[in-house]
Amino acid sequence: MGITARGVGLLVAAVLLLGVGFRFAYPELTLLGAAAGAAVGYAALVAVWRPRLTVTRRADPDRVARGEPASMTLTVRNTGRLRPANLLAEDRCGERTVPVPVLRLRPGRDTEVRYDVPTDRRGVVPVGPLRVTRRDPLGLVALARPYGATVPVWVHPRIHPLTAVPTGAGRSLDGRVDGVPHGSITFDSLREYVVGDELRRVHWRTSARVGELMVRENVDTSLPRLVVLLDNRAAAHPQRVGGVAESFESACEAAASVVTAAHRADLPVLLLLVAAEPIDAPDADAALGPLDRLAAADLSGDADAVRAATTRLRRDRLGDTLIFLTGPGGRDELGHVGALRGAYPSVVVGVFGAAEPTPPGTAGLVVVDAADGAQFAAEWDGVRRW
Repeated sequence: MGITARGVGLLVAAVLLLGVGFRFAYPELTLLGAAAGAAVGYAALVAVWRPRLTVTRRADPDRVARGEPASMTLTVRNTGRLRPANLLAEDRCGERTVPVPVLRLRPGRDTEVRYDVPTDRRGVVPVGPLRVTRRDPLGLVALARPYGATVPVWVHPRIHPLTAVPTGAGRSLDGRVDGVPHGSITFDSLREYVVGDELRRVHWRTSARVGELMVRENVDTSLPRLVVLLDNRAAAHPQRVGGVAESFESACEAAASVVTAAHRADLPVLLLLVAAEPIDAPDADAALGPLDRLAAADLSGDADAVRAATTRLRRDRLGDTLIFLTGPGGRDELGHVGALRGAYPSVVVGVFGAAEPTPPGTAGLVVVDAADGAQFAAEWDGVRRW
C-alpha cells in the first residue's frame, strides 16, 4: 500500500490539527483534524478492498521466428457481484507497459485488449502479470496488486534454408563404417524382452545363460548423428552493437538452421551449449526443444568452458558429425576442437563476425567464415561434404 503525496499532506495536517486543538482547547481544530484522519483511514479501507478479477491470456502465436509478428490477447473479467471495480491497470510486455481499460468494470463484465509483442530481438519475452492499482475517490491511498501469471513468448532465431545436411560417416559398435548404404542395420545392445517384441530378435544363448529372455537392439548406421556445439561464452563474442553481440546472434541462427534441416531430413541431432548445464546434465533441458533453448540462450562469463565441453564430447562420442559455431574470440580455442577429429569423423567450424578470415588449415579443420547466419547458409553447400 502506498500513500500518495496528497494523502501524506492530509495525514500531516490531521496530526497538527489534532495536536493544536487538544493543546490549546480549540474544538474546531480538533474536529477538522479528526475528519482529516478519518478521510485517510477511509481511503485505506477502500484501497485494501481486493476486487475479484479473472485474467486470461492468449498468445498468437507463442513461438515465432525473429521479426515475425506475434500478438497477445488479454481478457479481464470482473467476477464480483456487488459493485463495479474502479481500477487502473497496466500489463507488462517485456520492458514496456501496456494500459488496460478496466475503469469501472461492472460485475460479470469483461474487457479485452490486444497488442503486439516485440519480436525484433531473439529471446524469451515475459508478458505479465497484470498490475492493477486500486485508488480511493480522493486519491489519498493507492494499492497495486498483480493478477494472472506470466506467459512467455519464445522468439526463435531466424532459420535460413540449407541445401542439405551433412552426410558424414556412420559409426557402429562393430567398427567405423564410411559411406554406409541406406538401411544398414548393426547390433547395438541387449535388453530384457517386453510384450510385443518379435521372437526372431531374441538372443537365445544369452537368454539361456541369464535365465530370462533377452532381445537384440539394432541401430541404423546409415543415419549420421549430428552434434551442434554453440559457443555461448562472452569471450568468444567480444564485439557489441547497441549492447548486443551480433556474432552470437548469427551463430544462433546458424544453429537453428542446421537443427531444423536435420529434423526435416529425419536425422538425429543434438544441440549443446559450451557454457551451460546441459553440457554436464543433458536431461536438464529435456522439456525444451532446441529452438526454445536457442531462444533462451545467453552469454556466459565462463571463459574456460570449451575444455570441459570438448572433454565430454571426446569421452561420450555423442555423434558422427560435429559442427562448432563460435565468434571471433573463439578461434583461440580451435585447437581443442581439432583434437576431436579422432572421435568425430566430420568436424566443421563456423566463425561469425571476424574482421579477418581464419587462416586456412587451422588445427586441420574445415572453417567457414561468415558475417551472419544467411551467409553461413549460402556457403553451406560447399562444405557439407567433408
